[in-house]
Amino acid sequence: MRMAESLSDALPDLVLLVRRDGVLLAHLGGRSVAALVPAEDAAGQRLESIFAQPVAESLRRAVRRAIAQRATLDLPFASAGARYEMRASAQGPDRAICVIRSTTQGADELPGADELARPQFDRRGFLRRFHDTLSLAAIQEKPAALALIHLDGVADIARAVDAKVAEQVLSTAILRLPDQVPPEQSAGAGQCYLGQLNTELLAMVMECADRDAIETRVAQVCATLREAVQIGDSAFYLTPYAGVAVLGKDGTSPKSLLDKARAAAAEARRSNSAAALFFTDTLKLRSLARLDIARELREAIANREIRLRYVGRHDLATGRLVAQVGYLRWSHRLRGELAAAEFLGVAETTGLATVLSRAILRDLRDDFAAMQSRLDEHVRISFGALRHHMLQEEFVDDIGRFLAEGGIPAARLELRISERAFATINLCAYDSLSRLGVQIVVDEVGRGFTSLDRLARAPIWGLQLDRAWVTALRTDPVALKMCRAGIRAAAALELMPIATGVDDVAQRGALLELGCKQGSGDLYAEAAGQFDTLIMRRASHPAR
Repeated sequence: MRMAESLSDALPDLVLLVRRDGVLLAHLGGRSVAALVPAEDAAGQRLESIFAQPVAESLRRAVRRAIAQRATLDLPFASAGARYEMRASAQGPDRAICVIRSTTQGADELPGADELARPQFDRRGFLRRFHDTLSLAAIQEKPAALALIHLDGVADIARAVDAKVAEQVLSTAILRLPDQVPPEQSAGAGQCYLGQLNTELLAMVMECADRDAIETRVAQVCATLREAVQIGDSAFYLTPYAGVAVLGKDGTSPKSLLDKARAAAAEARRSNSAAALFFTDTLKLRSLARLDIARELREAIANREIRLRYVGRHDLATGRLVAQVGYLRWSHRLRGELAAAEFLGVAETTGLATVLSRAILRDLRDDFAAMQSRLDEHVRISFGALRHHMLQEEFVDDIGRFLAEGGIPAARLELRISERAFATINLCAYDSLSRLGVQIVVDEVGRGFTSLDRLARAPIWGLQLDRAWVTALRTDPVALKMCRAGIRAAAALELMPIATGVDDVAQRGALLELGCKQGSGDLYAEAAGQFDTLIMRRASHPAR
């Protein structure tokens, strides 16, 4: 991830792309923090081999917390007598971007930055005028429409490059737009004026309700916003997505019109529409979009693009591998690797959850065959069936047929059932699964309110604590109480307490002290990655 030298040289801050396990993937910039800039060939090395131990530990901790909390975190630190601040932002389930700057750097960070115009439309003045326009239009029964334009790319530039560069790009784009367009230049859209609601959201009010005229005027503005913005020798592009709401047709108050236009703009962004979308069309568009996503998901299932990523679960006291735990991931052709949270909702609402769960169950046999020669005979493979599949009357029969067809012995198959699903499935189903010889683990314990009576009556083997509580147990007293309660409940019910998020030795020690027996996390990531690579290599050459 190296950019044009002219742009890299202009960046005062050091930008690092770091994997969850502490491996540096890429870096750029750092003119004002030269003492911390890694060598050109540092990509692929661990943080400890690049930075001093305290700096590496601060980076690793910030990256893990940002990923776990799906948030942006600020952390001050010092090195060699200099003071710095770091901002870590999650970039998916396994990596984060860290921006490091000196706390003593001044206004000369970017050459000529102070001289650059940073225009912004008067937000307060625009909102006041917007309210007045709608009130007058309602009283005089005149037409009016509101277009909201979301500028995609501003936040990405700020995260991946630098916030000041993002400000320059936005300022240049805004300078091209007049804050008011005379009627004779507005392509029939009547009087038009522009405003800025936030960093990524522009608004345009048109005293018109003619659809063709509105579309033409919005298209003119969006075309201007799409033009390349030159910063030094580098070109940056913003992508506008516009949504339109019409007074009287979509809303009668400023708030309702803003809400409707914002919904239409969100739909335009979701569907990647270059044309402005009108709120009146969005219901139909959402229905069509859902069909498109369902079709894409159905094709992905058929093409085996959705597979399991395996994470090793270990005995916390000895480090012995006890299970390979599979989690869904979709290797999307265009959008890269997608976590389960990004597509399971679509699967559930389009009736594809059961189809997907059955497909993954079939693939489980191939995965086990690929791993079996490298696993001790006691190591189980863990499968988390989807809730909609488990609610089917045929679920127990599906598991029975899977075991009867061979490939995985029943004693080595573990079924993970989310706490939410566990509370709704008939207890008789658990008895039937137990008779088949499989091991049952209730997952995400602590996220809901599963009855202790139900846990005591079901023939289950283990309780797996919700990751959010585990990762925060050393810093959050509430999380500590939840983990302690879950582990004690497991012990009282004679079940195996299991944790996810065991990311370092101190975390393992804290869990052992609470009485937890097994766990998975970054502490064991290297061993798990070997099996993951093996499975994905086999998945790319399936043998049906």
